[in-house]
Amino acid sequence: MNILGFESSCDETGVALVQTREGALPVLRAHALHSQISMHQAFGGVVPELASRDHVRRALPLTRETLDAAGARLEDVDVVAFTRGPGLAGALLVGAGVACALAAALGKPTLGVHHLEGHLLSPFLSPDPPEFPFVALLVSGGHTQLMRVDAVGSYTLLGETIDDAAGEAFDKSAKLLGLGYPGGPALARLAEQGDPTAFDLPRPLLHQPNLDFSFAGLKTAVATALRKLGPEPTDQQKADLAASTQAAIVEVVLKKSLRAMKATGLKRLVVAGGVGANRALREQLNVAVARFHGRVHYPELHLCTDNGAMIAMAAAMRIQAGLASPALDYTFEVKPRWDLASA
Repeated sequence: MNILGFESSCDETGVALVQTREGALPVLRAHALHSQISMHQAFGGVVPELASRDHVRRALPLTRETLDAAGARLEDVDVVAFTRGPGLAGALLVGAGVACALAAALGKPTLGVHHLEGHLLSPFLSPDPPEFPFVALLVSGGHTQLMRVDAVGSYTLLGETIDDAAGEAFDKSAKLLGLGYPGGPALARLAEQGDPTAFDLPRPLLHQPNLDFSFAGLKTAVATALRKLGPEPTDQQKADLAASTQAAIVEVVLKKSLRAMKATGLKRLVVAGGVGANRALREQLNVAVARFHGRVHYPELHLCTDNGAMIAMAAAMRIQAGLASPALDYTFEVKPRWDLASA
């Protein structure tokens, strides 16, 4: 079975073709991705209306690119999957509309997919996929969550952010430092030149017994530190503050993840989402988890950001698990706010 997947929840347009195999994990045949970073840079963040219009322009050319790379035709597609939510309403509507219109023209069924489930299952696209059960750390955009994952569709929330997520802490701190969009990668690059111990920044909720996260206070502390440096901080002071900010975020995420693994007794940790590409986080997680003979699994670096491959893969795995039945129903709805537990 060939599943064509569309992702359009925010500022990336992704299309992918995944093929299911009896008794084995689905395989990625091809995928294509367009990032809108250059378009949104002038505004310092994503402009929803511009994002939606760009998805309209990109969806079909990326579909042709994907099918050509896979050596497939539209007639070879058996199911058309798309991101139903969460995300920007207009952007989601574009992907859902294109997917359902294409499926209707082909007479093929559709399946709406939860964006975070796509991230959660994206490490199964790697050459060394994890095995169930495992603890999952989802660090994508406005989401920071720890979950126990026993099987496809069997997710238990262990902890989540109560205000700003890790990705938002990176982006907002980067904006305070006058760095470009996207802020997270820019801050991480600057942090490589700084001293992570130069500023004593808070580690919110680190010593609380729960597994929840809170990063709004960290952003405020970064703003306060910048004010104390005066109107023209030096490049080295900015680098030190970036390094200290990253160190605070990484320490909280690291220790909460280890606490979740100890609480569940599980030895496998899956890290998914854009922040999962952060090098400092990866290095420290690998060392810490290895100390108690555990394993950390990540998606391939190019699949950490939003992409169509994770949506097609999630659809394929849900179908294989008997949790989803694609339907010949081309009326659709999107869910800009959608709890993964209800997916």
